[in-house]
Amino acid sequence: MDNSIAPALYIVPTPIGNLEDITFRAVRVLKQCDIIACEDSRTASKLLKLLEIEPKLLISYFEHNERARAGELVDKIQSGKSVALISEAGTPIISDPGWAVVREAIARNIQIVSLPGASAFLTAIVASGIAADKFAFFGFPPHKKGRKTFLQKVVDLDMTSVMYESPYRIHKLLDELHDIATADRQICLARELTKIYEEFIRGSIAEVKEIIKNKSNFKGEFVVILEGKK
Repeated sequence: MDNSIAPALYIVPTPIGNLEDITFRAVRVLKQCDIIACEDSRTASKLLKLLEIEPKLLISYFEHNERARAGELVDKIQSGKSVALISEAGTPIISDPGWAVVREAIARNIQIVSLPGASAFLTAIVASGIAADKFAFFGFPPHKKGRKTFLQKVVDLDMTSVMYESPYRIHKLLDELHDIATADRQICLARELTKIYEEFIRGSIAEVKEIIKNKSNFKGEFVVILEGKK
């Protein structure tokens, strides 16, 4: 039986928490591909071991080497190899490296196969209770330079906004949103998605600020869903 797959760039989502988040198709592609390009080889090795997958070759692909790696990976595909791109968790390229290799593959007319799968912001928004018919995804706010302008743009939107935020800056973010938006604007914080301690914190900005004001040492990143301006 031939277990090979066609030479192409495969974009493969991985679990965001629960190991069962991964699809049958994703497991098959990871088993059959020639190369797995991963954001962190240590994290990828642990995941692959849990899934009982023995990779033929792991290549690191992260923020600081992605431009150089993009050409190298597409060269491999052109030579007849199949490459699967994964991130540490969830769908690659969404606030993670990977865009450069996709652009390089398109420029060289290489087939791209995008697998559906786990994504933190989609998992969060559908359970937030905030309108999901129209929304804008912003990723992480800047830490310092341009942060105020960024958040003002988010607050001024007449549709739902979705962001990611570090557990170390979530209190600061709520303070900032409280200052520049109306305190009764609805917001939802989602954390530890699909894990044992999954949590959704819903309410107005003022209410959510009060709920978490004495909490710290949060684990994992937050998905922040903010109601649009009325």
